[in-house]
Amino acid sequence: MKVDLSEVSQLTADMRGIGRELVPKAHAVVRKVSADTKRDAQALAPVDTGALRSSVTYETRDTGGIITGEVGPTVDYGAHVEFGTSRMAPQAYMGPAFDRHAAAFEQAMAHIKAGDLLG
Repeated sequence: MKVDLSEVSQLTADMRGIGRELVPKAHAVVRKVSADTKRDAQALAPVDTGALRSSVTYETRDTGGIITGEVGPTVDYGAHVEFGTSRMAPQAYMGPAFDRHAAAFEQAMAHIKAGDLLG
């Protein structure tokens, strides 16, 4: 599966210039989108024992104004399910969950950036 992050990368570069007062708003957006992506990934994950579904977690960090969110499974076979193997077809759940929220993330962050320019 190929994920095009070029627009997200450009938005990240644009966000570097926001005022410090907007960082909490940006962090709130990252937290919300990460939580929503986790919820959808859990709903989309194929279920055999339920271990994969329950292992999907998220974490957000603010390291000196660089805000990141990480969503994914903690079981070691999560990527094999997502991308498939030579013996098993892919059953994507993370990619579709990410895709569901990418546009909303970009719009929310652009709105924060626009608010900085206007305010």
